[in-house]
Amino acid sequence: MGSEPQDFEQLTEQFFRRGWCRFAHDPGIESWVRQALPDARASLTSPEQRQWHRCGGTWFAGVNALANRADGGVNGSGPLSGSVVDFINQKLALPDFEWDQAQVSVCYPGYPKPMEGESGGAFRYRRERDAAHVDGLLPEGSARRRHLREHHGFILGLPMVSFGEQAAPFVVFEGSHEQVRSALSSRFDGLAPECWGEQDITEVYHRVRRDIFESCARTEIFARPGEAYLVHRLTLHGIAPWGQSATAGDDGRMICYFRPDIGDPEAWLHLP
Repeated sequence: MGSEPQDFEQLTEQFFRRGWCRFAHDPGIESWVRQALPDARASLTSPEQRQWHRCGGTWFAGVNALANRADGGVNGSGPLSGSVVDFINQKLALPDFEWDQAQVSVCYPGYPKPMEGESGGAFRYRRERDAAHVDGLLPEGSARRRHLREHHGFILGLPMVSFGEQAAPFVVFEGSHEQVRSALSSRFDGLAPECWGEQDITEVYHRVRRDIFESCARTEIFARPGEAYLVHRLTLHGIAPWGQSATAGDDGRMICYFRPDIGDPEAWLHLP
């Protein structure tokens, strides 16, 4: 199968307005998926990754579980390439970055089940609000106070196997990236960027999240192997529950996510 035409101007408008865009089939991405799939499957049974089996066995979170190189290549493949990579390089104006080790996220029928130690409120939020979050704003301590600790440049989703549209789809709240940017810009106003991580941003984060639920369209993203979707780093996003009519093979709903850290809080907040 050849690549489908990619209109970068239209994709650029969609990405910066909605906070995400989807890329049609690309032979470079298809080749990467084919090369990476054996390693992605192997990560699920690796003793080093056992801590990522969660939600009663219905989710393998697999953070940084793929053993890819800094150029994105894995298992003898060349560097990660394709239209979506060209788009990132041409349109996002990010500082130089290396590809992180990809997350291997796998959901199975019944997702989500309660996780050991998870409060009733946290489980309801996972089930009813897709566990929606902004990457890098991490909960810390027993009170789970939020701090900016990571500065991902984007989220790149690469489906690894075929599955149905209701198989725990990735969810975004369209346009939420600009609400998050505005709220955090106000919170950090007058503070040196190197101090932002020490600020407790729990209240402002919860407030902007509530506003987003009321004002932004909730959208479920579906893509097939060889396709890709790119999500703005500030977009509120999560995973929907496994649907009643969802279909998937033995691999479940398997998606690899790249989230390279650009290491610059000011760029993270203020770049387009």
